Amino acid sequence: MTHRILIVDDQPDIRKLISLTLQHLDDAELFEACSGGEGLHLAQTLKPDLMLLDVMMPGELDGYQVCEKVKKDPELAGRTKVILLTARAQKEDLENGRKAAADAYLTKAFSPLKLLDLVDEMLASPAT
Repeated sequence: MTHRILIVDDQPDIRKLISLTLQHLDDAELFEACSGGEGLHLAQTLKPDLMLLDVMMPGELDGYQVCEKVKKDPELAGRTKVILLTARAQKEDLENGRKAAADAYLTKAFSPLKLLDLVDEMLASPAT
């Protein structure tokens, strides 16, 4: 079964790093978005199994808001897992991620191996 993974980050270098890290997954189709609004639209269209979502993005929607909307969308809530990516890892940031119903929180700069392990874990466990 092929898994759809949506990478949403306003930084092209971060999207490229994540794509290069995940391109070796045999059963994954990768998609990218550069803003929260574009990411939400693509999520609603593609219905990905997993979103890697930057928290701090310019524009109308930040990562927390996108995550919350995905988790409240009846077509996405039971199928799309969300990993929030951020350079901020204060207690308040982690709490905001929990409130938005994120499935996991990964702090930048993360190791590619840690990212792969977390993605494998998320794809292997059933959606909630």
